[in-house]
Amino acid sequence: MRNKFSIALMSLLSVSVISVCAQPSPSPNPTDTIPKPDKSVTHHSAKIGDKMINYTATAGTVLLKNEKDESVALYGYTAYTKDGETDLSKRPVTFVYNGGPGSSSIWLHMGAVGPRRVVLSDPDHTPPPPYKLEDNNNSILDISDIVTVDPVGTGFSHAVGKAKNKDFWGVDQDIKSVSQFIKQYVTDNDRWNSPKYLLGESYGTMRSAGVVDYLQENMGMEINGVILVSVVLDLRTLTFQKGDDISYVLHLPTYAAVAYYHNKLANKPANLEAFLKEVREFASGAYSSALLKGDRIDPAEKEQVLTKLSAYIGLSKDYLTKANLRVSEPQFTQELLRNEHQTVGRLDSRYKGVNQNLLSEYSDYDPQSSSISPAYTALFMNYYYGDLKVNKNYNYHVSAYGDGFDWDWKRGGNTGGDPTTPNTGVDLADAMSKNPNLRVMTLNGYYDLATPFFATEYTMEHLGLEKKIKDNISFKYFEAGHMMYANPTALAQFKKEIAAFITGVK
Repeated sequence: MRNKFSIALMSLLSVSVISVCAQPSPSPNPTDTIPKPDKSVTHHSAKIGDKMINYTATAGTVLLKNEKDESVALYGYTAYTKDGETDLSKRPVTFVYNGGPGSSSIWLHMGAVGPRRVVLSDPDHTPPPPYKLEDNNNSILDISDIVTVDPVGTGFSHAVGKAKNKDFWGVDQDIKSVSQFIKQYVTDNDRWNSPKYLLGESYGTMRSAGVVDYLQENMGMEINGVILVSVVLDLRTLTFQKGDDISYVLHLPTYAAVAYYHNKLANKPANLEAFLKEVREFASGAYSSALLKGDRIDPAEKEQVLTKLSAYIGLSKDYLTKANLRVSEPQFTQELLRNEHQTVGRLDSRYKGVNQNLLSEYSDYDPQSSSISPAYTALFMNYYYGDLKVNKNYNYHVSAYGDGFDWDWKRGGNTGGDPTTPNTGVDLADAMSKNPNLRVMTLNGYYDLATPFFATEYTMEHLGLEKKIKDNISFKYFEAGHMMYANPTALAQFKKEIAAFITGVK
């Protein structure tokens, strides 16, 4: 999966450091002494909603062991717990991670759920420093404790002893290690009887679908709810494999939404949602039927589909004819605004950037990622080493990319499917069927070309669930992109939906 996730109004009122222990070496050697888990604990206050919330921040690591009781990894995390909560059986805890695979948790941490938030110039390019950090008025800390998780190779997480980082880089390996971390954290912090939630973004949704089932099947831990942000459970829906038309069908409504946003439709409808309902019907009907016929399609039928397709997604009939009705995501992002010498974003197609090669067939960078990543990185580092008092001698890895990073997409067991395009939807279906009280909420951006909303709908409609179980899945939509929380209005909706999901109060 092509990766581009590498992506103060009120200051904290009080900061007091309890302990800052030495951090482990980021370059483990099997002959070295196994490092001990450490943490920095600080106290803060922030305005969330209309209230000041006092909380404790813990930036630390835990030591994971394998079935032979051998230490295999230090796992990094940042936990926020609301002060004054004495009955932990009534206080939810939410485990949060981003995707990639190979991304740390800084995006959700500093953009959506944590008590401090990076201020962006959405949807324009955020200017160079100084950047601005403010209290996150829409943090979920008022309704749930938060644990942001950094998988192995990111943050301070790394293999120890005889293990190597690559031992954790794979679909099944990642599911297992994240589940082990959650169990360890829950045990260490007396949270076994707390309501527990998983909140993952992008590849983190694929992870969550596996983790919720692994925890249930292997560790006796039921999860109350799973929040899927910008969903991909079935990788086949995104990959545009030759001879497989599913990705073209499932991306089509998002192409239409992006063309709508950039005013590339000759007769722009008045209502986006009504328009997208119409495009969904075309995509699953006449368009998918035309692609299914391949070379057998009648020329007259092809012309009708071609005319409709051009009207819906804003590309010329000439271009679509040459593409044989099939346009991949990097082709679309490069072509839509080519005449304006611009390219549109993949993660969030509201963002525009300079088209550096007007002859290129494919876009070669993501304008949103380029626009926001420096601000996130700079402010997170300031915040982590400053406010949270983490040892500056150690390097926080925003991503695992480089240093031999190579993901193993193959799966074991009875998961089925193509080993190069895994599908953890089968794990989610298993967990939901065996725990009929498990609730799932999907959050989808209309302008997200990385994980299209129609693909989310398709995946959930093909889990094979009983209707009573399927009713536990809810769908929420945003007029924003992959990181919908980059948009302030969407962030407020993001918080509202999650709060209602966890508390049951709408």
